[in-house]
Amino acid sequence: MSGNQKEICLEDLKLRILRMDLEPGAMLDEASLASHYGLSRTPLREILQRLAGAGFISTRENRGAKVASMDVATMRVFFQTAPMVYANISRLAAENHSSRQLGDLQTAQLEFAKSTERGDAPAAALANHRFHAIIGEMAHNPYLVAALNRLLIDHTRLSQTFYRPADPHEEQLVVRASEQHDALISAIEAREGALATDLTLQHWDLSRDRIERFVRPDPLPVDVISMKEHRGAV
Repeated sequence: MSGNQKEICLEDLKLRILRMDLEPGAMLDEASLASHYGLSRTPLREILQRLAGAGFISTRENRGAKVASMDVATMRVFFQTAPMVYANISRLAAENHSSRQLGDLQTAQLEFAKSTERGDAPAAALANHRFHAIIGEMAHNPYLVAALNRLLIDHTRLSQTFYRPADPHEEQLVVRASEQHDALISAIEAREGALATDLTLQHWDLSRDRIERFVRPDPLPVDVISMKEHRGAV
């Protein structure tokens, strides 16, 4: 079994989880996955352990593996933690980045802008993932980067809601998000840590309400008149 084949399986499963092709909480059938990727069970289990270690899936003895869930408890911690981690990562990135990393960040932003312009929500979410992952690399802080990488799994899955604007106002929010990326690049390039922190928090606030709809959807329509007519009916 080639190491390359295992890496292809690993990266493809990550991509399928981030794109929501494999839904949060979905059970993973080892036999089906092994057949699909042309792997035996032993290397597949090694891959699943790596995915579990990175936070993409969870495993329990004798209960198999499932895609990392996004239940209410998980999302509560996510929304509490994300702005703190992102803000500190951006400040450190402004202080510690290299010119090569800055070029990588600019390239990621170009791909993000192209994805949003053509309305490709999964591609935009993945490009945004790459953008913020590079900022994490710039920070050179292994403790914060570990937290960032876990946050980005859920943020990427959630953000596909944000990149599917339902009206002109929401379309402008997506445009504004791209503009904020550009401003954040400039702040990092200028090594202005305080400005990078402030821009990051603004960026978080821009999308927070929209992505919360994943766990707080709009209510179902209610026929109020009909309800009044049937009030007291048995």
